[in-house]
Amino acid sequence: MKEQISKIKEISIEEIKQTKDLKTLNDIRIKYLGKKGELTAVLRGMGSLAPEERPLIGSLVNEVRDELEKLIEEKEEKFKLEELNEKLKQETIDITLPSTKIKRGSIHPVNRIIEDIEDLFVSMGYDVVTGPELETDEYCFKRLNLPKGHPARDMQDSFYITEEYLLRTQTSSVQARTMMGNTEKTPIRMITTGKTYRREDDATHSHQFNQIEGLVIDKKERNVSLADLKGTLEVFVRKIIGANLDLRFRPSFFPFTEPSYEVDVTCFKCGGKGCNLCKQTGWIEVLGAGIVHPNVLKMNGYEPEQFGGFAFGTGIDRLAMFRYGITDMRYLYANDVRFLAQFDRKDEE
Repeated sequence: MKEQISKIKEISIEEIKQTKDLKTLNDIRIKYLGKKGELTAVLRGMGSLAPEERPLIGSLVNEVRDELEKLIEEKEEKFKLEELNEKLKQETIDITLPSTKIKRGSIHPVNRIIEDIEDLFVSMGYDVVTGPELETDEYCFKRLNLPKGHPARDMQDSFYITEEYLLRTQTSSVQARTMMGNTEKTPIRMITTGKTYRREDDATHSHQFNQIEGLVIDKKERNVSLADLKGTLEVFVRKIIGANLDLRFRPSFFPFTEPSYEVDVTCFKCGGKGCNLCKQTGWIEVLGAGIVHPNVLKMNGYEPEQFGGFAFGTGIDRLAMFRYGITDMRYLYANDVRFLAQFDRKDEE
């Protein structure tokens, strides 16, 4: 039986060496090491041996089995490595070729303006405050010195949900909420940005648009004045729209400020010389501002004799139009990727 085992070992080793693929190698494994393999058959025939010979033959079979398994595993690893190398060779990517350009997203121009505005005012010590878009008549109008029947309400074609609730027509409602929420009646320095809604829709107006409102309230002895308002707005306009712009204040009317002003900036297209954009005036209106009306202070819990301040507001969409030279506000909401993808490049310019 020793001769039989030696012959099996010799033949199987030679067959393993001559194997060219994994399938043939697996067939050899089954032929010699499987349940019906030749080495298993030797073990099954050990019953005819003398008891003292059985351990020797069993040990010899196990040695041959271990050796064959080791050779088969080594050969198997070699085949797998060759297969992997061949696959990598076939799937090689030439990284020297120009890549396919991947389209990437771009931050919306309105969001760019909002981020810049908030960063600027936070650096000046302002808080950024938010408020609801579905607002009550009380905060949207009454607490801003616009009682029912006030003529100024006719200037805004509002979206009413019920007799009491409407989509806010201005972010000024957040100013009233901030004053009422400040139970300690401490000084306020805040801005708010967000969507507002009015029934209008043309090249320079939309039924939904974004606004920024700013509010500063402090004690009278701090002497918050029109000069502070003008200085704040100069920093704001020059940072957001253009560094070389001048401001012009024109008397106006707003129910929540007194005195009130329309604020113009020199036309960024012609530099104040006069063109079709500014209608030959050299100026473009950008925002409204003024000293907070005593009635607004009183209705929201501040004593006009002790506190004063200023407020301002403007449309963020218009600022985006000014900064990027957009001719029609409706482009901002069309979600045309070809249009929106321009603004990474424009900011770099």
